[in-house]
Amino acid sequence: MNPTSMTSSKGLLDGVVVIDLTRALAGPHATMMLADLGARVVKVEPPAGDESRGWGPPFVGEGEISTYYLSCNRNKESVTADLKTDEGKSFLAELISVADILVENFRPGVLDRLGFGEDDLRSLNPALILCSLSGFGHDGPEAQRPGYDQIMQGEAGLMSITGPDPRHPFKVGVPIADLLTGMNGAFAIVSALYNVQRSGRSRGRTVRTSLLAGIIGVHAYQGTRVTVAGEMPTAQGNRHPSIAPYGMFQASDTALQVSVGNETTWHRFAESIGLDASDPSFLTNKDRVQNADTLEQRINGLLQQHPADFWLAKLAEAGVPAGRIRNLDEVYNWEQVRSQGLVLEVDHPDLGTIALPGPAIRVDDRKDAGTRDNHTPPPRLGEHNESIRDWLSQQLYAVPSAD
Repeated sequence: MNPTSMTSSKGLLDGVVVIDLTRALAGPHATMMLADLGARVVKVEPPAGDESRGWGPPFVGEGEISTYYLSCNRNKESVTADLKTDEGKSFLAELISVADILVENFRPGVLDRLGFGEDDLRSLNPALILCSLSGFGHDGPEAQRPGYDQIMQGEAGLMSITGPDPRHPFKVGVPIADLLTGMNGAFAIVSALYNVQRSGRSRGRTVRTSLLAGIIGVHAYQGTRVTVAGEMPTAQGNRHPSIAPYGMFQASDTALQVSVGNETTWHRFAESIGLDASDPSFLTNKDRVQNADTLEQRINGLLQQHPADFWLAKLAEAGVPAGRIRNLDEVYNWEQVRSQGLVLEVDHPDLGTIALPGPAIRVDDRKDAGTRDNHTPPPRLGEHNESIRDWLSQQLYAVPSAD
């Protein structure tokens, strides 16, 4: 690994050099996770830039900077290169020779056609770890289909179990296929890095994942309902298919959520709201699931006698899991969120101080959300063209010191 870094990060991946050839969201999210952990991520963009730089509104600042782009590119350095030219290919080859990791999300076969197939990469850097992300997977009859998040939410079945009822399939409110793929990619990368280091093998690893795998990988109990029980899950709104009461209910002023996961909690909940826990229709969880319509009507009838804050206080006192439904503005101003370092402030050269959703991982209980000493804003297009090329030249042509 190359210890040289533009800034001292001292994160878990400090000293690891990552070449990021990805764009949009899945790949950039993966490499941002590595950057948050201290890796040096060099984002290689075409001269026109990552297409997410143009995704909006909303745009902010005089230069109309995309908030979409800002969401997944912090702690990186941006260089531009046209990989269709000899100059661009030569630059990438030099970067590969000194890097630890290469992440790409081209359609399967594109990297090979550019002259950077696996054999080419290994000849440039035998120890390189390659992570390839795709839409439908890297082989199989539909590998060449372009993969976008909402297409995959439909194709991989997620929309069929999301929404108010089976007639109205809904997508999730964030690009969940992209985000899951990024997380899986980052996990695969650090696992490969650990394996190579622990085993002492001189040859790197190739790890692959896809949007299709990301969605199917989180089907969880809905998947085994199909594969084991032979049942066909459908959208049920905010109701849980296997636990009751578990979901959203209506107080006199607004909705709240309750999760009753065991019999002890059921009795506490029923007593708290004035419901007869010994009613034969609701004796066991199985009974409650089978009679969910009647149970929800009873619960809503009782909860509508008082506002949500009344019930949340009462249920908290009884030890019953419950919560309110917050909008995102409330979330980012919530003291608990701030206490966990989940709002990160960085100084942007064009926008001044901006707040970003922070890293999900804390190391050694560092409450600055930091797994590195400092965080940098998402870079301008080509912002580090000169500094990266200077650094690369030093790595390639440094003269060893005499002993």
